[in-house]
Amino acid sequence: MKRITISLPEDLAQVVEDEARRRRCSVSELVRDSITRELGVGEHCKPRKLPFIALGKSDFTDTAARFDEYLEEAWDQKLLRREKHGD
Repeated sequence: MKRITISLPEDLAQVVEDEARRRRCSVSELVRDSITRELGVGEHCKPRKLPFIALGKSDFTDTAARFDEYLEEAWDQKLLRREKHGD
């Protein structure tokens, strides 16, 4: 296991220490568990959802050849929506 040092504001450090005492575990164990759950890693966690998966998915089969045309069309639609909503 690798040891690292972090700095916490006094009030947060107190909350962590109090919670570790309440759970009857070490501060290190509490922090490891919290980080593991928050980041979605570890053997008991579901794989994280990657927000960019299928970002470029479309029904177009000629995207590379007509990239500029599709980009212009999407940009125009975005600008029209902004104008409509007053953005």
